[in-house]
Amino acid sequence: MTQGAGQGPEVERTATLRDFRVPAYVHETGPYVRTADPGDAPQPHPGEAVPPAGEAYPDGYTPTRRDLPVITRTDTVQVHVEPAPAPPAPQPASGSGPLFVVGDVHGYLDELMTALQEQGLVDASGQWCAGDARLWFLGDFTDRGPDGIGVIDLVMRLSAEAAAAGGYCKALMGNHELLLLGAKRFGDTPVNSGAGTATFQAAWLLNGGQKTDMDRLQDHHLQWMARLDAVEEVDGYLLVHSDTTAYLDYGDSIEAVNDTVRETLTRNDADECWDLFRKFTKRFSFRDEGGADAVRSLLDTYGGTRIVHGHSPIPYLLGEVGSEDGEEGSGPVVEGPHVYADGLAIAMDGGVTMAGKLLVRQLPLDN
Repeated sequence: MTQGAGQGPEVERTATLRDFRVPAYVHETGPYVRTADPGDAPQPHPGEAVPPAGEAYPDGYTPTRRDLPVITRTDTVQVHVEPAPAPPAPQPASGSGPLFVVGDVHGYLDELMTALQEQGLVDASGQWCAGDARLWFLGDFTDRGPDGIGVIDLVMRLSAEAAAAGGYCKALMGNHELLLLGAKRFGDTPVNSGAGTATFQAAWLLNGGQKTDMDRLQDHHLQWMARLDAVEEVDGYLLVHSDTTAYLDYGDSIEAVNDTVRETLTRNDADECWDLFRKFTKRFSFRDEGGADAVRSLLDTYGGTRIVHGHSPIPYLLGEVGSEDGEEGSGPVVEGPHVYADGLAIAMDGGVTMAGKLLVRQLPLDN
């Protein structure tokens, strides 16, 4: 069994993206100082159109700027969590334990450890204690948060411990894994972005890349990331990282998609890898009118009765990106996954980078 990013109808826009080159401080050997905090809300470049809430980026969108605005800790977002009934899927094979999924972690190791403990997956010392349980990470382990390499090390260790206990811990490829791989492999080599000059290094820094992660990145981390699958189907759930139909560009079966992604990374072509990263960065295909049909196009092709994804933080997915009037609050309130698209999609990115919640949940959802 293999282990483990396109939009639906899209609007046209005219945009001029500025050239992106690696900031000078990237090459400095002294203390690392950012000119802007990756948590700062991005500003549009001169002449760049910004799609209104509810509209998607067109095919020409290229992630050469911060991909999402960040909700400040003074904003409050109320999220209604609907129960998700179990899909009519075959029962797991004998010996298979309960199924858990983890949303985007983005380097927040302490929050991840707390969430895993709350679900009874690891003990107080961080060791696997869930027996034959099955745990899937939906990708995006690094960037924005303080310890992305620590997160990868934890997932790799839990994979071994879970297997020894009769369960498993597996992970999918996220766009930030592709971003980190590209930044390491290609650095400031210009890539064919289709909208100005772009480099993996600049995009990585702009989207929360942490120098401490790059300094600690080793060959075994790179090899592990490059071998991750992009899609998997488990118990009737189609697991992907990104809420996009771009997976359809890479094959008409789960095996074909995963093989194509791995082969693309193996060829080590900067332009091909950039295009893969760009497509995995697309989002919101399952939102608004036509969203359920976009989900069905994936389910009809790859199987499953419901899709589970990360990538788009729930507060931003709902179009609620915080108030602009300076009202004080405790931060976005995300209690659990968001079920939408006629009940066919489950969003698992609780917006930990937005002072939200790092979500670890058992499937099927029961509350």
